[in-house]
Amino acid sequence: MLTAVDIYSGCGAVSAGLKKGGFRVVAAIDNDPIACTTYRLNHPDVEMFERDVRLVKPEEIKKLLGRKKLGLLVLCAPCQPYSSQNRKKRLDARAKLILQAVRFAKVLKPRAIFFENVPGITSKRAAHILEELRNGLNAAGYRLSDPVNLDAASFGVPQRRRRCILVATYKTDPPPIPETASKRVKRRTVRDAIGWLPSLQSGKAWLRDPLHFARQHSPIALERLAHIPKNGGSRSALPRKLRLGCHDGRRGHEDVYGRMHWNKAAPTLTTGCTDITKGRYAHPRDDRGITLREAACLQTFPRKYRFSGNTFEMARQIGNAVPVQLVRALAPMLATAIRKSGG
Repeated sequence: MLTAVDIYSGCGAVSAGLKKGGFRVVAAIDNDPIACTTYRLNHPDVEMFERDVRLVKPEEIKKLLGRKKLGLLVLCAPCQPYSSQNRKKRLDARAKLILQAVRFAKVLKPRAIFFENVPGITSKRAAHILEELRNGLNAAGYRLSDPVNLDAASFGVPQRRRRCILVATYKTDPPPIPETASKRVKRRTVRDAIGWLPSLQSGKAWLRDPLHFARQHSPIALERLAHIPKNGGSRSALPRKLRLGCHDGRRGHEDVYGRMHWNKAAPTLTTGCTDITKGRYAHPRDDRGITLREAACLQTFPRKYRFSGNTFEMARQIGNAVPVQLVRALAPMLATAIRKSGG
């Protein structure tokens, strides 16, 4: 079985996808204690290093591997420095965390390295980071692919989510990165993902699943939701008396108070994915925001995946995650990359 190490593992979505794709995840690294607790709940078989990645010695992981070769090193470094929402002209210190790949590659010598981030990593202000990464990997014997931007919805994820993928392989050219999945992967909708869950009113919960509970919305929020058409409606339908002053006469943030559409993919989920004031996160039918379980399903977490922390912390973990199905769909390409490198 192909082995993998998951750096910047978060709550474990990438590891879940790799396992579904036939990999054995040996170790994971993250310094968020809440995310690490979630990771351990769902991946008790993986050695978790709950530390700043810069304080983890690659030799510690090499010891775990023993005589086995490492097939895949994964780095889904923090994306906030490269996000389009980050208006700062200069990248912050987190932008260089992706360069830790070089330090680990030199010691662990994985046959392939997988990078996932936001498309903003290919922007002009981040060009020097990618150049430094490419040069460092080249010096260690790796060839880095050109970045490919893809939409997770094309890989069976019921969500429009643009991501940037790069792959590095040892002493050989990396295989082509697919921009869409094979024809065998069905494009999924919001209904496919969450239609099986019972209807809820604001403030109510489903006793069979502690994550399927609806926020207690304010009376004014419920009045607004009552005016927004079911199945894809937007705040443009609100009567003047219910419009927010900051939105009146403006076209920005049109998704605020918007409903998802049953027969389309969901919009990109963020850390505010259960808050109707943060985007198009209202339920297609019910007058409420989507629940944590519904958000997790739209991110393609297994139905029984457990999360630690309070409501905000769980929403943050879910919104920050890489869709499990996206990783699973890319697993055959990653396995090919390993084989091409002699793994």
